[in-house]
Amino acid sequence: MRHRAHSNSKETNILNTNTQITNDQITDAGTFQAFKELKLPHFLGSALERMQFLYPTPVQAATIPVALLGKDVLGTAQTGTGKTAAFGVPVLAALHGNPKIQALILAPTRELAAQIHGVLRQMSSGTKLHGTLVVGGESFSRQADAFYRGTDYIVATPGRLNDHLQERTVSLKDVGILVLDEVDRMLDMGFLPQIQQVVKHVPAQRQTLLFSATLPPEMKKVVGAFLTEPVRVEIGRMFEPLAQVKEETISTRRDGKASLLLKALGEREGKVLVFVRTKSRADSLALLLARERFDAVCLHGGRSQGQRKQALARFRAGTHRIMVATDLAGRGIDVTDIQHVINFDLPGTREDYIHRIGRTARAGKNGSALSFRSPEDTDAPQILSGEKRPPRTVFRSQPRRGRRR
Repeated sequence: MRHRAHSNSKETNILNTNTQITNDQITDAGTFQAFKELKLPHFLGSALERMQFLYPTPVQAATIPVALLGKDVLGTAQTGTGKTAAFGVPVLAALHGNPKIQALILAPTRELAAQIHGVLRQMSSGTKLHGTLVVGGESFSRQADAFYRGTDYIVATPGRLNDHLQERTVSLKDVGILVLDEVDRMLDMGFLPQIQQVVKHVPAQRQTLLFSATLPPEMKKVVGAFLTEPVRVEIGRMFEPLAQVKEETISTRRDGKASLLLKALGEREGKVLVFVRTKSRADSLALLLARERFDAVCLHGGRSQGQRKQALARFRAGTHRIMVATDLAGRGIDVTDIQHVINFDLPGTREDYIHRIGRTARAGKNGSALSFRSPEDTDAPQILSGEKRPPRTVFRSQPRRGRRR
């Protein structure tokens, strides 16, 4: 695999990358129609078939061929489009072909990191490739022991990995592939300094795959610092929901939301993901649902790692068909059979709205998204439909004329 030196002084324009592949162009970009067409290691082809990964999603079809060539990739695609396999396949193929290198994958939340780690474990089943999950809330010493024994790939959140770097319990000198997933969310969470600190410990000669749902202005600095002549993969419109999601909005008073939620849950079958804005509201709403004999679990950043794992496991297994979650925790939910999303509280941005409702209609299935809108939601038109905010009008009073004397 070919790796190139990265310059921290050169800033690349994200709109003028070397090559651009969009969802309208993927058939002309040397892509593939089925995974069996790729010359993958036998274990990887067998694992994909076992996992029912027979045909690629658009982001996989556009990303995997160029990533297998060792090129850097700047990818934008919506939640639920198959980004994990888009970088997982070339990462594992590279590790299999070159045992001397390691891979490092950074993700914004524990849940997303755990989901990525689980997918990579499935894909590398039956091989000697071994990965380590490095997130907060888990034993620091066990993670250090795993580093000491040796690992082929690390899936980590920036904070905990920096803790290990400070304690010198991990070395990243053999990292040949760096993956940055959901970079826009990591920037929102203030992780840029920690990411920069991590990258200082990674060799300059490496392959970098960067994925983001959006490209905010501050992303330009990240692209220029971390990527070299990346192939630009753009799948779908960044601020448009998937076509398979049926959206509905109900206007109500704030104190009327609870009764509407109970009614909506009674009318819906299958798994339902309910989003709220705060941890306290998530807790109180979960208690209300329990009193009303709904099988519900709660997920937010204030819960312990054990509680969050248990909640996800119960929701994924279907023993509890309802999950109440905040945006931060919900970002890492990877459950493919969520039929409905309910926005009990509207999110703060259009971007978060797209991420929320992208948790349903996964893998080509249909889904629904119901949002409660109250009078306090003054930004609702921008959040729900992407309307531009009307210009602010400033009224100025006429200067008072002095009295005649």
